[in-house]
Amino acid sequence: MELRQLRYFCVLAKTLNFTRAAELLHIAQPPLSRQIQQMEDELGVVLIERGRPLKLTEAGRFFNEQAAQLLEQFERTCADTRRMSEASKRFLSIGFAPSTLYGQLPDLIRRLRSHGDIELNLAELITLQQVEALKRGRIDIGFGRILIEDPSITQVILREDPLVAVLPEGHPLLAAPVSLAQLARQPFILYPGSPRPSYADHVLKLFANQGLNIHVAQTPNELQTAIGLVAAGVGVTLVPASVQRLHRDDIGYTPLLDAQATSPIVVSYRSDDHSAMLLEVLAELEQLAPTGV
Repeated sequence: MELRQLRYFCVLAKTLNFTRAAELLHIAQPPLSRQIQQMEDELGVVLIERGRPLKLTEAGRFFNEQAAQLLEQFERTCADTRRMSEASKRFLSIGFAPSTLYGQLPDLIRRLRSHGDIELNLAELITLQQVEALKRGRIDIGFGRILIEDPSITQVILREDPLVAVLPEGHPLLAAPVSLAQLARQPFILYPGSPRPSYADHVLKLFANQGLNIHVAQTPNELQTAIGLVAAGVGVTLVPASVQRLHRDDIGYTPLLDAQATSPIVVSYRSDDHSAMLLEVLAELEQLAPTGV
């Protein structure tokens, strides 16, 4: 299947009229009809109900949404490539788990941007997604929260971030540091819900290591959503201490009595990547080493 066929289908899906679509595409109607038929034959599904008026099938609607996203991504890639070539810029794609943005990652990003010749692309991805994105070449380096065994990926722990409990405003446990045992008696907001394994499994293991089970009240996918649910009184949760930079009047943070309750900040990159760009980023990370990322 070719990109031009995807364009043909998206224009037809928008107009639902072969004659009008052919005019917009500057081709004759019969070749357009043949191209759409070839796509259906290749997919083995009917995309268009050829009545009056034309209608997309359920499969056609799904295919149209996905094809539009692919075309948009392709156009962005082409534009970024031209821009980089014209400006003699280097391109670096960084994946990051949301909670790492509350540490020194913004400082690293500012340092890299100050070089002047680096075009940065930032993608919000949890560690498991980062590993897949690294393998596919979608990102060059990732900052996450869990260790994953994969010989094609090198991971380095930059630092251990203490965990703190997040509780709704006025909660009695805010008065003093709390234990995991105390938190296990509260409804718990566990995030992210998917994909797994993730930071959620790290938290579950912390409780399991002390023989504790928690009652999971909600499993949102986003850190901000988890904190919002705490504010609403749905439950409590654990976050890296750096997240305390996020100030809200309807929640409170309190430290843990359990010293081993930490979360690592992990940098991941391809094991066979020896590029000058990666070495430059790793050198910048060493400069930030006293405070971590």
